[in-house]
Amino acid sequence: MKHVFSALIILFVSSFSTAQTNNNSPLTIDQIMQGEDFVGYLPTNISWSDNSKDIYFSWNPNNDTIRSNYKVNINTQKIEALSFEDEKQRSNAGALSKDGKWSVYEKGGDLFLLNMSNFSKRQITNTINRESNPMFSGDQKHIVYQQDNNLFQWTIADGSITQLTNFKSGNERPESKRNAQDQWLYDDQLAHFDILQKRKNESDASSYRREQRQFNRPEAVYIGDKSLFDIDLSPNLDYAIYRLYSPANDKNTIVPDYVTDSGYTTDLNARAKVGGPQYTTEAWVLNLKTGETHQLKTETIEGIKNKPAFLKDYAETTEDYNPEYENPRPVYVDSPVFSQDGKAVVNITSQDYKDRWIMLVDLSNGNLKLIDHQHDDAWIGGPEIGWFANGVVEWIDNTTIWFKSEKTGYAHLYTANVNSGKTKALTEGNFEIQQVTLSKDKKTFYIISNKESAHQTHFYHLPVKGGKMVQITSQKGGHEVSISPDERKLAVRYSYTNKPWELYVMDNKAGAKMTQLTESTTDAFKSYNWTEAEIINFTARDGAQVPATLYKPSPDKNNGAAVIFVHGAGYLQNVHNWWSSYYREYMFHNILTDNGYTVLAIDFRASKGYGRDWRTAIYRHMGGKDLNDQIDGAKYLVEEHGVSPDKLGIYGGSYGGFITLMAMFKYPDTFKSGAALRSVTDWAHYNHGYTANILNTPVDDPKAYQQSSPIYFADGLKGNLLMLHGMIDTNVHFQDVVRLSQRLIELKKENWELAVFPLEGHGFVESSSWSDEYRRIFKLFQETLRE
Repeated sequence: MKHVFSALIILFVSSFSTAQTNNNSPLTIDQIMQGEDFVGYLPTNISWSDNSKDIYFSWNPNNDTIRSNYKVNINTQKIEALSFEDEKQRSNAGALSKDGKWSVYEKGGDLFLLNMSNFSKRQITNTINRESNPMFSGDQKHIVYQQDNNLFQWTIADGSITQLTNFKSGNERPESKRNAQDQWLYDDQLAHFDILQKRKNESDASSYRREQRQFNRPEAVYIGDKSLFDIDLSPNLDYAIYRLYSPANDKNTIVPDYVTDSGYTTDLNARAKVGGPQYTTEAWVLNLKTGETHQLKTETIEGIKNKPAFLKDYAETTEDYNPEYENPRPVYVDSPVFSQDGKAVVNITSQDYKDRWIMLVDLSNGNLKLIDHQHDDAWIGGPEIGWFANGVVEWIDNTTIWFKSEKTGYAHLYTANVNSGKTKALTEGNFEIQQVTLSKDKKTFYIISNKESAHQTHFYHLPVKGGKMVQITSQKGGHEVSISPDERKLAVRYSYTNKPWELYVMDNKAGAKMTQLTESTTDAFKSYNWTEAEIINFTARDGAQVPATLYKPSPDKNNGAAVIFVHGAGYLQNVHNWWSSYYREYMFHNILTDNGYTVLAIDFRASKGYGRDWRTAIYRHMGGKDLNDQIDGAKYLVEEHGVSPDKLGIYGGSYGGFITLMAMFKYPDTFKSGAALRSVTDWAHYNHGYTANILNTPVDDPKAYQQSSPIYFADGLKGNLLMLHGMIDTNVHFQDVVRLSQRLIELKKENWELAVFPLEGHGFVESSSWSDEYRRIFKLFQETLRE
């Protein structure tokens, strides 16, 4: 075979005849691990019809092979599946004209013009080539769109098409590449030979006449060996800002896929590892009238040469630390945002993730003017600010923009005057502004926030000038809101802790009733009385109040054992009052409590929803405070809930699997058993975009990687460890668990097992795999935590 494992023993947990191992729950693991087939196919991908009368959504109430798109009329509440013709005729979200009378959108690679008064459609293009990113010109006389890496203009009045840009790969060939010596010889030849001079004159005349007969065409812009990946045009059609991309030329990893339909092992080309060369970008301004180009000048922006603070740890003396680099740090420049009168702002992020600049672009020369600078010694992040979400910037009027910042420790909404640079905070407090949409009349912000509680999300209105946030939704739980085109109605996907997501509709005003439109859960799901788990806080060793969800067994079933669940992603929230994305785990916890276990699920340090300090508490040390929160949670269970200190288990997947390994290795006397699913075992082998934010890079900050990676602490294992991993995981590679397995072999550890899943990636797909995985986890706890 092409891929072999040498000197490596992989232990497969043997099959077991009984899946439940004395399960005392009316639920079975095979049942709950069917996922949507058991719970029901909940409505997703919510959107509105153009006339604000119908809501579209993805659904599967009849348990068909795959989901389909449905629509529900908000007046009659009639639900029907969309036909293929309905799908063709259905509009996509598009760009509105300034007067709101028209919308232009792309669908299937073609462009359509929608009349917003009677919702009639006109197809603009019907080509094999893909047209995309349509927008109206500032005078609303043209529609500009992109095709094959160039911009074109379609004139609404007569349908004529004009090419606006002419980007070409390679380099422009200058008229002459002759050096001084060659130029002298060339001139001398023409001076001495009349025929050569005659032929040159004929060639020049022919070229001149050909040029004079040609129609006007945009000047060619050569981009060398770089790739064009974005073009944006000013409303007055005078300027385009385009961005170029240079690949990293890094070494990618290979994930072998062993079970294939061909019978041959297939190599899956996967991501590179953290710390390798990174792709670079640059942004340019093109003057469409003159053909001149200017690169956006990022090398002189405020703080561009500043070194990160962590490098002080590697300086032999304080005097050896130079706070500035000799050269500017590389940056990423996001797509520009144009005002109606043609000004442009850009969001710029340093490649080391520690700075974000919002800057006004001088379109005449590429110079940049600072509007707002955000710095974080750890990394820039937060909802609609950075990391898991791009920084959002939008215009309110021709002088004012809005953006978000964590400068107070929480993601809040700000405005800035681009002329004066003066900023104003519109919200404040110990909560997050998570999503922001500006109303069409630009008088109101529509906001999703956890202002009411860290464990709930609600929809709010806020005047664009600032003032009181008016709460629109009211039910306890989670609300995902889609606003109708006329902004009078809200389509709400709502759920509660033990009530899965359903689709509702309500008026877009405070106190309005929320009417349920779908009923998605199955009779089998409804037949069980699902736990409404309690949200508690326990005190960590550093005094922090750590939120957690507590599942308690009935007193007559309590077996004195407990399991701690660790959620994945690190930056994710799992302690809340809405239906969890970890719904299989939620149902598994119901089985555990039926069998007498106490279960604690913690929003440890780094979890989402609690502000900047909570998010960055793991900077340079994953497996530090986030791991301490698990240990302190175990102590809380023992001291407050009578759990036996020798009957504690822990499990989790991905980041949760990493924490499980760290707990089993670094605190071997706390947990008797642990199950680590799809775990990162060595952060130096994970990806760059996630890891370098938190741990910098292995070359620059080796201390961070050594204290954060489980493989360095494997010698501490005492308890019973079960590891489970998909073999075609292109996120956390199977190589991770293979390397740790070899380390455990060499350390002569015996109380560990590895179960592999040949046809699963990072997120399991097949219910048989889910069932096998959780039967093994349940068996581990039953055999090691019960007397």
